[in-house]
Amino acid sequence: MRLDENSNLVLAFARVLYVNGQSTDQTVDATERVGDALGLRAKLMPRWGALQLQAEDGDARGIFAVAADPTGVDMDRVASTMRAIEELGAGRLAPAAALEAIGAISQAPPAPTWLFTLAAAAGAVALAVIFGVQHLAAAALIFVSAAAGAILRRSLAPYSANVFLQPFCAALLAGAIGALAVRYELSSSLRLVAVCPCMVLVPGPHFLNGALDLIGGRIHLGAARLVYAGLIVVAISTGLLFGLALLGASLPVDPPGRTVPLWLDVIAAGVAVASYSVFFSTPLNMLPWPVAVGMLAHALRWVALNVFGFGVAAGALVACIVVGLILTPVSRRSHMPFAAIGFASVVSMMPGVYLFRMMSGLVQIAGGDQTTSSLIAGTISAGMTASIIILAMSLGLIIPKMIVDYLGNRSTQTKIMGAAEHVNAR
Repeated sequence: MRLDENSNLVLAFARVLYVNGQSTDQTVDATERVGDALGLRAKLMPRWGALQLQAEDGDARGIFAVAADPTGVDMDRVASTMRAIEELGAGRLAPAAALEAIGAISQAPPAPTWLFTLAAAAGAVALAVIFGVQHLAAAALIFVSAAAGAILRRSLAPYSANVFLQPFCAALLAGAIGALAVRYELSSSLRLVAVCPCMVLVPGPHFLNGALDLIGGRIHLGAARLVYAGLIVVAISTGLLFGLALLGASLPVDPPGRTVPLWLDVIAAGVAVASYSVFFSTPLNMLPWPVAVGMLAHALRWVALNVFGFGVAAGALVACIVVGLILTPVSRRSHMPFAAIGFASVVSMMPGVYLFRMMSGLVQIAGGDQTTSSLIAGTISAGMTASIIILAMSLGLIIPKMIVDYLGNRSTQTKIMGAAEHVNAR
C-alpha cells in the first residue's frame, strides 16, 4: 500500500507539470526529486496521452500510469508545483499534505477573463506594431478583433473540450473582421487586421517543447507535440482563410511586414511578452525577467536584421541564444521554471505569419485558377522560413541551457564532493 500511495503521489506531481507546459526534461527531473523525498526510486516515461512510472521501494516494485495530455500551458500551476516539490524535499511538507496541495494546485483557476481579454488585445496590437501597422484605425480594429476572439474562446470553453474549436472560431471571427477591413479599405496588403489577432493563437510553447523533445531524443513525444501544434495552426489557418473568403478577401503571399524603428520594436516587444505571460498564467513576480530579456532579445534581433543584414532565422537564433544564456542561470538560482520565463521571452518571434501565408498559398495553388511561379515560390519560401525559424529558436534556447545546466551540475557535484572530503578528513 505504501508503494501504491507514494507512486500515485509522484504521478500526481508529474501530471500537473506535464499537462501545464513544463518541459519534459524538467518534469522527469522533478519526478525523481519527489521520488527521492518519498524514499522511492522513480523513473518517469512520458508519452502523448499518458505518464508511466516505474517505482521501487526496497523489494517492492510496480508500474503505474495516469492519463495525461500535454495540451495546456499554465505557468502558475507549474511554479506552485515546483515550490511544493522543494517543500516536500526539505521536509516542510508531509506526504498527506502534499497530496492535498497538488490537488488544489491542479484546480487553480487561469487568468481572469477580463485580464485574458486585455492581454489578447494588447498582444495583437503589439505584434501589429512590430510588423509595421501604420494607421490608428487598423490598430483599433485589431484590438477589438483580438478582444472579441478572447471572449469567444472563454465563452466556448464550458461547452466543448475540443482543443481545436476555440482557435478555429477565434480565427474565423478575425478573418471576417479582416475581410470587412479590406472591403472598406482599412487594411493594407499585409492584412494585419486579420493576421495579428490570429498570431496570438499560435501555440508557440508546444512547437518549442516538441523541438526540445526531438533534440533530447524523445522522438515519439516530440513528433506528437509538433503534430498537435501543427493541427492547431491548421485550425487557425482554416478559420482565418474561411473568414476572409466569406466576404471575398484573401491573404496574399507577400512579405510579412515593414521595418519599424528600434525603440518602437523594443517597446512593442515588451508589451507582447507581457501579454503572452498572461496567456500562460505566469505569476506576477516572474514578469520582470521575461519582459526585460524579451525586449533585449528583440533589440538584438532588430540589430541583426537591419544593421548586419542577417536573415530572420539567424536573427531569431541570436536572440534565443542570449535568452538561453541569461535566463537559464536565473531559473536555476531562483527556482523559476525555465518554461515560464524562457518561452514567454521568445514566443512572440514564432513565425505565425509565415505559417498563415504558406497555408494561403497552398489553398490558392489547389484552386488552380491563377497559379504562378511567384505564388509557388512565395508559398515554399514561407513554409521553409517558418520551419527554419522554429528550428533556430529551439537550438538557440536548448544549446545554452544544456551548457549552463551541465556546468552548474558539475559545479554542484564538485562542491558536494569537496564537502564530503572535508567531513571525512575531520
